Amino acid sequence: MRPLTESDIRTSFVNCSKGEAKRLGLPKDLDDQPWEHLDFLGWRDPGAPGRSYLITESGDRLVGIALRVTSGGGRGFTTRSMCSLCLTTRTGGGVALMTARRTGEAGRQGNTVGQYLCGDLDCSLYVRGRKESVAGGVMEESLTLDEKVARLHANLNAFLTKITN
Repeated sequence: MRPLTESDIRTSFVNCSKGEAKRLGLPKDLDDQPWEHLDFLGWRDPGAPGRSYLITESGDRLVGIALRVTSGGGRGFTTRSMCSLCLTTRTGGGVALMTARRTGEAGRQGNTVGQYLCGDLDCSLYVRGRKESVAGGVMEESLTLDEKVARLHANLNAFLTKITN
């Protein structure tokens, strides 16, 4: 992914107002992101823990999605969950249900789409082995790194399609 500026980020959102995009908290380490290893930029809002954001390149444009993180309801450290984007298994609440308001009329009527995602939105780093899940018993896969990245892109595009169509 190419490095993003604050302006890139704030103008990319498709499911929130311009005012909401202007007020959202940016990642404090924006300049230090490992851009060459990211398929999307994802972060939790430092000032509003129940909010998170995801920005990806779609064709020749950026698409930003505002997400709400639902409260977990007491998942234990032994319970495992799997991210629907990168298929990483996590414990201790490492995967969270995140919902996104749909675009257009559906979104104005309050319709949302939800997915279980890595709580830290570091899917790109898990896929590439640059960050490890503490779930233990990591599933071995016969896919190559390129195939895992392609699967992540396919899962992300399917999620974005549900939000924007």
